[in-house]
Amino acid sequence: MPITTFVRRRSRLPLLLAAGALLVSGATLSVPDASASAKQSCKATEIFVAPDGDDKAKGTRSSPFKTIERARDHIRDKGLNRPGRMKCDIDVNLRAGDYPVSRTVDFDDRDSGAGGHKVVYRSYDGAGKARVMGAEPITGWEEYKDGIYRADVGTDSPFYTLFEDGKRATTARYPNRKSDDLWAPYMTSILYEPEKEAVRSWLYSTPGEWDPDWDMSNASAVIWSGGSWSWFTDTVPIRDWNPTKGQITLKYWTRYALINSRGGSRYFLQNSLDFLDQAGEYYTDFKKGQVYYKPRGDIKDVTVLRPTVKTLFNIAGPSEDRRVENISLDGLSLQYTDFVDWYRYGWISDGDSGEPRKYPEYDRQIELPRNRFGAVTVTNSEDITLSRMHISDTGYHAVYALFANDRLTVKDSLLENIGGDGIKVEGPYPGDGNTSNGHLLTNNYITHYGELVPGDASGIELQNTGNNTVSYSHIKHSARYGVSLEVRPEVAPADNYARNNTFEYLRIDEAGLDSGDMGAFYTYGVSNVEPHTVDNHVRQMVIGDVIPDASMPDSGTRGVHMDAGGCGFSFADIEVGRTTDQSYQSYQCNDVKNGNWEEGFDATRMEYDKIGVKASFPYPLPEGDTR
Repeated sequence: MPITTFVRRRSRLPLLLAAGALLVSGATLSVPDASASAKQSCKATEIFVAPDGDDKAKGTRSSPFKTIERARDHIRDKGLNRPGRMKCDIDVNLRAGDYPVSRTVDFDDRDSGAGGHKVVYRSYDGAGKARVMGAEPITGWEEYKDGIYRADVGTDSPFYTLFEDGKRATTARYPNRKSDDLWAPYMTSILYEPEKEAVRSWLYSTPGEWDPDWDMSNASAVIWSGGSWSWFTDTVPIRDWNPTKGQITLKYWTRYALINSRGGSRYFLQNSLDFLDQAGEYYTDFKKGQVYYKPRGDIKDVTVLRPTVKTLFNIAGPSEDRRVENISLDGLSLQYTDFVDWYRYGWISDGDSGEPRKYPEYDRQIELPRNRFGAVTVTNSEDITLSRMHISDTGYHAVYALFANDRLTVKDSLLENIGGDGIKVEGPYPGDGNTSNGHLLTNNYITHYGELVPGDASGIELQNTGNNTVSYSHIKHSARYGVSLEVRPEVAPADNYARNNTFEYLRIDEAGLDSGDMGAFYTYGVSNVEPHTVDNHVRQMVIGDVIPDASMPDSGTRGVHMDAGGCGFSFADIEVGRTTDQSYQSYQCNDVKNGNWEEGFDATRMEYDKIGVKASFPYPLPEGDTR
């Protein structure tokens, strides 16, 4: 889709006539931007919300509402955003404080801005001051033993991550993790019988590695399936286990076989009370509705929170033809969302979705419907803006834009301690129409992501979407990628929508910490057919060391990895730190100028002072980092 097809057009005839008259008379024309001047003279409609407000109040500064939903409904009921009536922006001002939610806040096309104006939900007292929290405290703790406490949480609303005073707890696991921000160490599955090499639901252990007295009735396994392939992780409940035989039967198939080329898959076991032996670990008995926790501090002095929602804001038009538009979230702090009971990336085989598609292979490339969510989920939208956000402690993706979205902006935001991807923009199935374009992701700091889904995690992932700009961002600490752009190798050029993307002024650190056959900057199947038109551009990028955990059995790590036809790119002024393989791996189908893996690299061309977040970034940088 040409970029002009999704830029709004306005009639310029009166201005052109005026220009002609002035030019004929010899005068110099300076034509003001009418829309800009109108906005400058426009006074926004203001609605106020406060933690101590009342939803029966008037929504004014002195009589604020209590909830975001009440402000939304007030705008709907009064028709304040109705086309023809909305002459200025509407500012919903959230005063400083906490806004706990027990259900997702939904916006649809009834909540759109109109006439080029936005409905803005903003933190009135400064960036990060209004906190929307998808969690509630667990109370009623009683001592169990050995510094472990137990509380009743019921069986109606199970949860799959936990937090203590703003820090994620670790599901009790075996073997214990090395540190809070690493995933190793692991055990490794073995080949029990030669004919069992291709199995995806039977996991066999080294004899004597498991304790036959373990209670595994609520346990699950986290596995880098594929044996020597360290590409994706599966989190799968255990249906049955036989310690005598050293066999686990998983409830669902993993993405890849558990043995590959006679090499085993790395894994750990989690959520057994028998594994709960370290501070900061928890165990959930789903059948009895009880949680056990060993706090880092005194249980009387800490707040332990259970998530209440998987998505805090769902911004979704009813259909591709009825999009939600012109909504902005500004300066909000979004904290705490939930994970899922089991996770696998994509369907296992082509066409497994059961939906007729031009490219059934794409079923293996797209999230399962059950996993299509983020702390902020956006679909069927135009001109949605997330600015000055602080999103943290999520169960899954922080921002997830799915299918039909144009001109999503995420800027000036801090995303940290994220369960999945930082920002994921997933366009349509190839062949379904080019419906995801023109996104701007800029001046963002994204750190410690992929905490619960280390396999395939990206700070920013673009999938089958084009005409996007990713710029001025610092992306740090991942088991796998920093930035990725993906389609599939089978997709014909006409159905490949990952065109005209620009990546610039990016800094990527601590990528590839636990995986292989990867790059900190990664592409997959973007251009497979000659001629390879150069229409994706990468420039001014610094990649730090890409060094994996010693247990990782896969092929090496790279700075830039153009996988399965990553052609049609220009690279200019790229610097890569240490890797275990090549700094740059690709077919000879890209234009590369001034990469530090080539002779003659000129460091003076690097604009180091502009790479990463700008000086205007609204939040303090994480400890130890500098601009």
